[in-house]
Amino acid sequence: MTSIDLNADLGEGFGRWRLTDDERLLSVVTSANVACGFHAGDAATMRRVCALAAERGVRIGAQVSYRDLAGFGRRAMDVPPAELAAEVAYQIGALQVFARAAGARVAYVKPHGALYNRVVRDEEQAGAVVDGILLADAALPVLGLPGSRLLELAAKAGLPAVTEAFADRAYTDEGTLVPRSQEGAVVTDPAAVVARSVGLARSGEVTARSGRRIGVRARSLCLHGDTPGAVDLARRVRDGLEASGVRVEAFA
Repeated sequence: MTSIDLNADLGEGFGRWRLTDDERLLSVVTSANVACGFHAGDAATMRRVCALAAERGVRIGAQVSYRDLAGFGRRAMDVPPAELAAEVAYQIGALQVFARAAGARVAYVKPHGALYNRVVRDEEQAGAVVDGILLADAALPVLGLPGSRLLELAAKAGLPAVTEAFADRAYTDEGTLVPRSQEGAVVTDPAAVVARSVGLARSGEVTARSGRRIGVRARSLCLHGDTPGAVDLARRVRDGLEASGVRVEAFA
């Protein structure tokens, strides 16, 4: 049977402000990308989300980013490689404390926002992220875009490289994500998101913004937790996958 992991960005709040419905999303997804304090999240939020994930058997992932709380980690930044590596290790280490306290562990790493997009092509920044992961735990899987420099360098360093796809994001013909600054970058129609999810899981293909069918082979499917109606959409996606014969299970 075909299987796929469902991951979502969680813990994206700060202090009294909360963006994601962590508890309800954790009843749907199989992997949780937990914000580690640099683009969102704080110590109390990280601890709470790790405890909730552990209770539900959801894998905990460190979602690392540039140090950019004001811009939610979505602004382009130039960070020296040694500094970026240290900051990636710092974020993973912080989450490891709360994961262990919950009786679980950090099971993988995924970059967020501008860092995620940067390491698709930028070898220096991708190498810094890999160096940071190696500092924290030399066995952690890395979740990223198929064909990215990040996954290439991770594999060369001996880290498990795990590919992911986005059912609610538009793709270019080259298999990269259309920038959020461009119109149509986010797919908002629930039926279309479900159909794209099933297609990605079963055939490894998706329709690019140009209308061309492209191959996107992925072991995990990302559902954005900060979009309106995220929980209901996530449930519809999971139901659609299972109804089509796809087993939903964690990759880590």
